[in-house]
Amino acid sequence: MIMLTIPLTVAVTLILTLFLFAYHQTKCLKTPAFTNWPFVGMLPQFLWNISDIHDFSAKLLTSKGGTMEFIGPWFTNMYAVITNDPLNVHYIMSKRFDNFEKGERFRETFQPFGLGIFTTDSHQWKYNRNLLQYLFKQRSFEAFQEKIIHNKVEKSLIPLLNHVQQQNGSVVDLQDVFNRFTFDNICSIILGHDPNCLSIDFPEVVCEKAFNQAEESIFYRHTVPACVWKLQSWLQIGEEKKMTEACKVFDQFLYSCIASKCEELKKNGNKNEINGQSNDAHHVDLLTALIREENSKGSESESIGNKFLRDAAFNLFVAGRDTITSALTWLFYLVATHPLVEAKIVEEIKENFGHKEKPWILSVDEVKKLVYLHGAICEALRLFPPIPFERKQAIEADILPSGHHVFPNKMVFFSLYSMGRDANIWGEDCLEFKPERWISERGGIVYAPSYKFFSFNAGPRTCLGRELALIQVKMIAASILWNYCVHVVGDHQVTPSLSIVLLMKHGLKVKISKRGI
Repeated sequence: MIMLTIPLTVAVTLILTLFLFAYHQTKCLKTPAFTNWPFVGMLPQFLWNISDIHDFSAKLLTSKGGTMEFIGPWFTNMYAVITNDPLNVHYIMSKRFDNFEKGERFRETFQPFGLGIFTTDSHQWKYNRNLLQYLFKQRSFEAFQEKIIHNKVEKSLIPLLNHVQQQNGSVVDLQDVFNRFTFDNICSIILGHDPNCLSIDFPEVVCEKAFNQAEESIFYRHTVPACVWKLQSWLQIGEEKKMTEACKVFDQFLYSCIASKCEELKKNGNKNEINGQSNDAHHVDLLTALIREENSKGSESESIGNKFLRDAAFNLFVAGRDTITSALTWLFYLVATHPLVEAKIVEEIKENFGHKEKPWILSVDEVKKLVYLHGAICEALRLFPPIPFERKQAIEADILPSGHHVFPNKMVFFSLYSMGRDANIWGEDCLEFKPERWISERGGIVYAPSYKFFSFNAGPRTCLGRELALIQVKMIAASILWNYCVHVVGDHQVTPSLSIVLLMKHGLKVKISKRGI
């Protein structure tokens, strides 16, 4: 017993010493240092800075020229190349697309996503993408989304904000408002069901809370060796227990919606095709469209069909809900703290649509005229990308343009957050919020290549819903900014959350007042 205790004590002392030294080194140096320590590798500095990991990574990658190797403890498989170099992004996402995949380790980590468009590779991914691309391109879909957003803004968002501003001095969490708005919105678009999360009494919706927890637990899996979270999963303790319980709740919600929708279609005789010819086509939600498309091809069995529908719906929730919440939250924080930008956005709206009566919601065609608002949204996405990191896995050994070697089955992480804050990519004013950088001298929109502006992914995996997302953010932002002034509470702490989606850890606490124009 004594012989076992002494080595264990020595090992613990050694690890603690290394952690303390790493902490001292990290906090004392202006430029963070990443040292590959014996036994524990580079993990100590990573863990010491986990609460500020995005800014820490940005400074670290800048000091390393944009690309570095991460080596974890010797007894783990934690090895990766981390990069924000646009040339590496272009190489991996476009030029050598076939040599870099999500891989089985990705699917394990993102297990709640199932086999949807975000986790699959090769033929399975192509099938998912082609199917969704076909559905998104239906003539009725944009009109359907526009109608859903218009109704939710008019009947839920505006009344709620009116209620808040009437309570003098009342503080509201705008991120929570956007969370509820986008959850209702995406439920209506995907499932044809509005859970009414967004109401004056701010009800707690169990399935919405479960979805948030699942995403937080997935991020946790990225911060520890796989053997740790797999052991926790086996024992059902800690974050893994929370993950299991959350997924069970959200899956029950999804499967009940799928069952209800299938029963509804059976009763209606599967009428109203999705080719845009039906008079009722604009009422078709994505779940209905998916079921009809799958039925037309003939699923092997009902259970396989339901699992496919569940995975497709879960992936669409991630794509169309949290990313929009993130974009809106950071946009309003930046606009509220930059009065000149706010004034220019309001002036642009006034010049184009000042004749319209308030409150109002602009149409899809109308928001496309708001160039300065478009620039502000792109700036918010550049500085605070909704998905702060992306990862790929090499199939065969390769050499990146930066000269770094990538080995088979090893990870490559893209830090989207640090890309937007790198002076080598965006210039010395990269930390400034400047919508003008997206506007040409003639007043048109400036388009940056996707491997530089990586918020909507790049190459064959470029986001299918890019334009739909931008339109949605513009419609919501224009409606709020035309009707209200948003004031961030003075002592409110703004800190990025630790999740796979870049939200605010403490929400966005604001006061609302009527705008006098």
